Amino acid sequence: MRGSHGHRRRTREIKVQVRDRGKVKIKKRLQAFSDNDVVALSIDPSYQKIPFSRFRGCTGRVVGRQGRAYYVEFQTGGKTKKVLVTPEHIVKLK
Repeated sequence: MRGSHGHRRRTREIKVQVRDRGKVKIKKRLQAFSDNDVVALSIDPSYQKIPFSRFRGCTGRVVGRQGRAYYVEFQTGGKTKKVLVTPEHIVKLK
């Protein structure tokens, strides 16, 4: 059987810290961000909707909101990219 090349391939191999394993925390899901907050994208594979794995570890600014998800804008390779991310995969930086 040929290997899958889908959007979620190899997501079980994403490393999660030991203290973050186990039951899904409601606090992560309900956290709020305002515009111009500096955040990092930290993919948590225990949630269903994950951003594309290329954006893992990127740092950017929150520029808007759509539903309960946030638009995060960051620069990569001289281009500005805008990604729609749910709050479970965002970590606020100071």
